[in-house]
Amino acid sequence: MSAATTLPPERRLARPRISIVTLSIVAFLALSVASWSYVLFGTGDTLVELFSQESWSRARTFIGELAGVGSQVRPAFLQWEKWRHAIGLAYETLAMSVLAMGFAGIGVLLTFLLAARNVAMGELAASRSLAWRSLFFVTRSLYIFTRGIPELFWAMLIIFVLSPGILPGAVALGLHNFGILGRLSAEVVENADPRPARALRAAGAGTFQMLAYGVLPQALPQFLTYLLYRWEVVIRTTIVVGFVGAGGLGRDFRLAMSWFHYTDVALLLMCYLALVVGVDLLSAWLRKLAK
Repeated sequence: MSAATTLPPERRLARPRISIVTLSIVAFLALSVASWSYVLFGTGDTLVELFSQESWSRARTFIGELAGVGSQVRPAFLQWEKWRHAIGLAYETLAMSVLAMGFAGIGVLLTFLLAARNVAMGELAASRSLAWRSLFFVTRSLYIFTRGIPELFWAMLIIFVLSPGILPGAVALGLHNFGILGRLSAEVVENADPRPARALRAAGAGTFQMLAYGVLPQALPQFLTYLLYRWEVVIRTTIVVGFVGAGGLGRDFRLAMSWFHYTDVALLLMCYLALVVGVDLLSAWLRKLAK
């Protein structure tokens, strides 16, 4: 009798399993090939056009216009009045980002414990009632809804309710980042060390005391780190929501492009890049203090 016939039936019929990693790599390669095939052959665009002399000529012309080459008027970046106006817009953009993160941060601080599975229905739960568990699903659904809608769409909707300015942009950015920060902060609570909370509960502490002294001290430093990191992302997004009238550098950038004031565009880009670099450096310093 051969060795194959001595094996149990379930082992003789078993097929080689494909791991999720292998399946993901194959799917990624297939989608990449399909996407590039559509871009190169389905839309009529080719890489030859990208590297053509005409494309590079147009790029050189555009860069020259940003630098004011051939312009009959004085470039905007050589006029103090233009600089003062651009710096004021940069201040509005910074204020919009800080206000947005304030909205998102306060909202998350009030809700992220309810969205943690171990607090809602695990060993740290204050109650086993259906109402307490329902708060978990409601809060998680709110996070999914707010982060699922992009900031630009939020701004386009809110601009019809609030007057144009930095407030609708801040609300739009705050809503989107509320969902992102809330999900990240809830996962921090779920991965926190439960032993301090267990010790407090064994010592007779109430639910509020257990969360305040056993969970929050572990979660808050990571929450501040996420908040500062999202601030770096938001300062880059403010110029996008400004396109729909939310104020700051984005609104004037769109207007300058529409009016072909290319030296004004260059000035606004200088202020925008300086603002992004400054926020990145300040955020990195603050993150070190939070750890």
